[in-house]
Amino acid sequence: MKILLRILDRLEEILIASLIAGATLVIFVAVLHRYGSGIRAFYPYLRHIHISWAQELCIYMFVWMAKFGAAYGVRTGIHVGVDVLVNQLRPAWRRGTVLFSLLSGAFFTAVIGTMGAKFVLGLMGTDQTSPDLEVPSWIVYLCIPLGSYLMCFRFLQVAWSFWRTGALPHHDESRVEGIEVDSGKAMTEALR
Repeated sequence: MKILLRILDRLEEILIASLIAGATLVIFVAVLHRYGSGIRAFYPYLRHIHISWAQELCIYMFVWMAKFGAAYGVRTGIHVGVDVLVNQLRPAWRRGTVLFSLLSGAFFTAVIGTMGAKFVLGLMGTDQTSPDLEVPSWIVYLCIPLGSYLMCFRFLQVAWSFWRTGALPHHDESRVEGIEVDSGKAMTEALR
């Protein structure tokens, strides 16, 4: 089971990174094309290249990235949460409140995923396509049930872990993955 979770974690990270990298590349090429077309020397070569689809593709890529990024945020503890009042509660009340909020998040994302799945199934029976890319609309909207169900799973995963250990995933803003710094040595060098 742990190996499947690690594979899912890695696939989630690869998908998010690939989508943001791809969208960045498409935007870069579209901007070069737009401004390059304004230069007389390049215009004869660039006028035959049509990339009007770039904006639509980037929008879809960012929406997919956001849906799966939210699930990643729940898993790693970087998802937005306001816990100032919750942290002031007695331990028993705090535990119950945190579990209730995690299970509420799971319920909400399951409802959104189910509604999204019904919507996508309804779209599959039509011939609707996106305006520029002409991709079937159901493929574009598939991110709603997939991302929502993944986020629901992540809420349940965090809730189960919290119920067993009492610990929530926590993101250390001062730590950069791949860079290890001895804080005492870094502080001494910073003061010099």
